[in-house]
Amino acid sequence: MTKNPKFKITPIGGLGEIGKNMTLFERNGEGFLIDCGIMFPANDMHGVDYIIPDYRWLEERDDIRLHGVAFTHGHEDHIGAAQHVIKSFPGIPLFATPLTAGLLQVKLKNARLLKSAKIHTFNGGDTIQIGPFTLHSFHVCHSIPDCVGYGIETPYGMIVHTGDYKFDNTPVHGRKTDYARLAGFAQRGVVLLMADSTNADKSGWTQSEAVIDGALDKVFRGAKGRIMVATFASLVSRVQQVVNAARNHKRKVCITGYTMSEYAKIARKLGYLDVDDDMLVSVGQALALPPHKVVFMVTGSQGEPSAVLGKLAAGRHRQLDVRKGDTIILSSHPIPGNEEMVYRTINRLIERGADVIYDSIEAVHVSGHACQEEMRLMLNLTQPRHLMPVHGEVRHLHLHAKLAADNGVAAENIIRVENGATVELNARGVTVGERQPGGYVFVDGSGVGDVGRAVIRDREILAQDGFVLVSVNVDHRSGKLIGEPRIVSRGFVYLKDAEDFLDQIRDNITEVVNRSRRLNGKRKNLVEESLGKLIYNETKRRPMIFSIVNEV
Repeated sequence: MTKNPKFKITPIGGLGEIGKNMTLFERNGEGFLIDCGIMFPANDMHGVDYIIPDYRWLEERDDIRLHGVAFTHGHEDHIGAAQHVIKSFPGIPLFATPLTAGLLQVKLKNARLLKSAKIHTFNGGDTIQIGPFTLHSFHVCHSIPDCVGYGIETPYGMIVHTGDYKFDNTPVHGRKTDYARLAGFAQRGVVLLMADSTNADKSGWTQSEAVIDGALDKVFRGAKGRIMVATFASLVSRVQQVVNAARNHKRKVCITGYTMSEYAKIARKLGYLDVDDDMLVSVGQALALPPHKVVFMVTGSQGEPSAVLGKLAAGRHRQLDVRKGDTIILSSHPIPGNEEMVYRTINRLIERGADVIYDSIEAVHVSGHACQEEMRLMLNLTQPRHLMPVHGEVRHLHLHAKLAADNGVAAENIIRVENGATVELNARGVTVGERQPGGYVFVDGSGVGDVGRAVIRDREILAQDGFVLVSVNVDHRSGKLIGEPRIVSRGFVYLKDAEDFLDQIRDNITEVVNRSRRLNGKRKNLVEESLGKLIYNETKRRPMIFSIVNEV
């Protein structure tokens, strides 16, 4: 065994994408993880609920002992896959700040895993021990309370993992990013900075959460009817700001949606959400109040069809509807890739008579991520020898690397890698090693990983061009067609309006079956191939084609 074996870092998710953040740190057969989040599906991932990191290669390793998962904060893209990780690595300890631990408890309780989970709570600024690894946590500002980054001790210097951060000098919950701790790391020597890249394409400084208070006050003052505010279920600080605005304008607050309600309960219990009991009302009570006396907190700010706002836009919510005169506030930015769904939802809400307010109209949302000047400040505070941009799409990682180079980090010391690439620290510096296999693991209902790219492609074809099913009966002795082919179509053409085309299809099938009397085993393939050519020539579309040939 070497005296100082390599310290390895393998990003499993979060690089080249927004979401499913997860990183493995290991040395000498011992390891731990930072975060295990989910990612929202893209528009072409039909039927997928969410995506988790592909850590199957880690499950298969018997040369490493995992000592725990350290969480940076409680957003879904950092804690959303916790139940899957616990199932894969039974008994693995979880380390989190109080609010993050509370949100994890809600999530694991819903997954019926809370009793088997081992959650260790610490406060930002504490030093924690995960197996042989020493982590120095430091508080950072983000768009949710209780966020931390980590300074990780190694034989070669400190690794600083920022988590999601910004430098907000007027944060809603009053605690600023820990400048002193970051500068202290620099004095000890930072060998590698792993820093959030989400806003690398935005100049200047990210606005403070405090600006939202004024925007909410303006909207509340002008609203004559009901107000609905859509945001992430875990965005506790935003819920507090809405509660404050409601209190100032003498409105009651109705928190809808199971997850948001449960997160609000745990936040109140832990002291992160200050709201009196008499301010909170149920949906039934809210509907009985005058419109100017109530505000609803709802989920669905990303246009998710199954969330409250998506159901309201489609007119499918069991208890609520959108009325003329309602004011709906979307207090979030669209996650990259979700823009189309978000704007479609906005359009539908407007068509239903609502006045929709979003961040390009009023400052009802600000980013929780650092912009370029804050990234420069992070570099100057920590003085790293190497930088590894994390948390962002490829364009964000590229721009963050360019910013670091302009800020004095040597180009050869900027490590820009993809998910699965192993980054190795040793006495000589930082190098990139082998890459682990990986990709997307789709969660569809109760199925995890059983829906692959091939299934998604099939769903895409079905969504675009539909399918055609043909059923024919053939005499098993003569090979002749018995009766007429039966044709079923969904999502392709409306059969009652396409009689001429149906006649062409029937003639085509009859010709193929009669021509292939001696090719019993190949009739099905010949029917599908011939029908596919006919349909494409006539319509320039490629529906999925299925044929059933019954020999009777």
